[in-house]
Amino acid sequence: MPQFNLKERTKAFALEVIALVEDLPRGRSADAIGNQLIRSGASVGANYRAACRARSKREFLAKLGIVEEEADESQFWLDLVIARGLADTDRVMRLREEARQLVAIVIASIRTARRTPRSIPHSAFRIPH
Repeated sequence: MPQFNLKERTKAFALEVIALVEDLPRGRSADAIGNQLIRSGASVGANYRAACRARSKREFLAKLGIVEEEADESQFWLDLVIARGLADTDRVMRLREEARQLVAIVIASIRTARRTPRSIPHSAFRIPH
């Protein structure tokens, strides 16, 4: 499996979510679903970046928990897009699969971090990323 940069992957996910939402038909339900999807999809990347700058293991785990929740929420909104027939099913399923993989990666990271006794690197003020 090729090595990947999770910061870039979560950013790419957010950009793909935004592109999908911009292509949704206009209407009350599509607008509401789209707004929620953009919020959760963009939050995945934003909170992952925040986790990378965590000042403590506790903060790191808390931010990763938010990433997990937001990626899972994105799956929910993508399911609604499919259920309402608002976009091409294959396109949405690819995004849904990416969200599922991100959830799995984050869960594995949380489990590893909980088992790891050493602390997470401190603030970005000391360690540039």
